[in-house]
Amino acid sequence: MDAIEAITTRRSVRQFSQKPVPDELIYKLIDAGRLAPTANNVQPWEFVVVTNKETREKIASLANYGSFIAGAPVCIAVFCKDTKYYLEDGCAATENILIAAHSLGLGSCWVAGDKKPYCNEIKEILTVPPSYKLISLLPIGYPQETPTAHDKREINEVMHKEKF
Repeated sequence: MDAIEAITTRRSVRQFSQKPVPDELIYKLIDAGRLAPTANNVQPWEFVVVTNKETREKIASLANYGSFIAGAPVCIAVFCKDTKYYLEDGCAATENILIAAHSLGLGSCWVAGDKKPYCNEIKEILTVPPSYKLISLLPIGYPQETPTAHDKREINEVMHKEKF
């Protein structure tokens, strides 16, 4: 699957089969995340791969709109050092992982992190130093559903030439 196809066909998946995700694919996802663009090549990210069911259940119980994390075989928590562009860098890494997951036949869904009230509790559960920011929680697994596409605004509604 090429990059444009992966971008245009990726959907948020919230129901997963219990088929384990091989370590080889998890490494590919983390590799895609670490290769994301980063301001001044700071590379502030760290990725915590959570496969332990009890830990995923704890995370799911805390994350607003993320209860389905408990049902995914893997959850990747994306953290960044508190640098000037931590959010931009962490979001780029997150998007790379989402697109890579889809290209590998896996499903995922971006569960918000930064500025959520549960960030500190998740850092404690995963023993992440307090100076790091939680960017996203990414449940990963083989899709048990095929979500339909949401309507998107047409390109002529969102693209402006020369001026807004």
